[in-house]
Amino acid sequence: MSGPSRGRRRLLAVGAVGAVALWMARPANRGAPHDAYFRSMQAALRQAGIAAPMLVLDRERLRANIRAAAGHVNGKMALRLVVKSLPCPALLEEAAALAGTSRQMLFSLPQLEAMAKGGRDILLGKPLPAAAALAFYRRFSDAAFRPERQLQWLADTPERLAQYRELARGQDLHLRVNFEIDVGLHRGGVADIATLRRMLDMVAEEPRLRWAGLMGYDAHVAKIPDVPGLRERALRHARASYAGFAAAARAHPAGRAEAGPCFNAAGSPTYRFYHGDGPENEVAVGSAMVKPSDFDLPALDDLLPACFIATPVLKALPRFELPYGAEWLGGMVRGWDANARRAYFIYGGNWLADPASPPGLDSSGLYGHSSNQQLLVGSGKQALAVDDMVFFRPRQSEAVLQQFGDIAVYEHGRIVDSWPALPAAG
Repeated sequence: MSGPSRGRRRLLAVGAVGAVALWMARPANRGAPHDAYFRSMQAALRQAGIAAPMLVLDRERLRANIRAAAGHVNGKMALRLVVKSLPCPALLEEAAALAGTSRQMLFSLPQLEAMAKGGRDILLGKPLPAAAALAFYRRFSDAAFRPERQLQWLADTPERLAQYRELARGQDLHLRVNFEIDVGLHRGGVADIATLRRMLDMVAEEPRLRWAGLMGYDAHVAKIPDVPGLRERALRHARASYAGFAAAARAHPAGRAEAGPCFNAAGSPTYRFYHGDGPENEVAVGSAMVKPSDFDLPALDDLLPACFIATPVLKALPRFELPYGAEWLGGMVRGWDANARRAYFIYGGNWLADPASPPGLDSSGLYGHSSNQQLLVGSGKQALAVDDMVFFRPRQSEAVLQQFGDIAVYEHGRIVDSWPALPAAG
């Protein structure tokens, strides 16, 4: 046999092997129907007559998550609820009652106006413009809430503190001011002891200001790459930085004047790293109690997702097709990927969320996204029909929980209540 013939045969054999390997590399069929949990939730929504996109909150899971967070604190520290992550008054009341706390962290003027009532202890989680603080005092009217004792404004720089000082002087107010410190996140805040002392000097010189404590957020500890030892070093750095700031503040006359400073730390990704063995005397927790997917972290493995977006299927088509002119490409996709054989158009869509049930559904990058009728593709093993529900899992709770009006409360296989969410606001 001639050399060229043998070469051609080798090329054909290599090509055949490559084709087989390519065919074997096709995505596996991931489709399946709803499991028992989501079948029960779907039945509950149907019984309640819900046929539009809806945020569903599993109250049993919510309560278990709240108890887990409170159990970790267990008297060693205080627990402060993050309102932007639980933006629903009834949800906040549930969490406050189970966790035994009246402390809240707020992030906007509308939240502050909604929550500044009764006996709540409020800490701002980001520095608001002095103009927003002025607007609050001009509209505030709840006689049972005493801002000079129950509200801590957040100052991140001497310049911001000076603005609050001028507000206090101009409006004859007495303000409690907490200082944001940088413990490694590098998102602003007091970065060195000299600046901290300068700000404490400003407080000491102004009788209308009172230093209330420190706030150090350390979300970077949970989010930096999981290189061996890197997260541990970041946590040690954060805690050592906090301890240094706290010691300097307590040594200053303005710090010594405050008998019980608020040393706030952590957040949902990191609160499990604190055990009451440092100056930090409270942790802030919110999203962990409903556990959206951004909080699928090793430290939170024992918590369960408690919030979902449910939406009906409007159209269940026998096959996935791309629009006119590109049908041929849709055929290739169907042949290659078993998970793109069927097309389902849902009510609404394009949320900050991902399909959770039935398994094997996904959006089509070729077709694009829609907030009106989003296309999902699947293999058909989902056994979805028109009016069946698709469930999404939010990636975060802040903002997403406010997109659907009232929240449907699911408990013991039924929709038992409807909780209004706070109006969406920055």
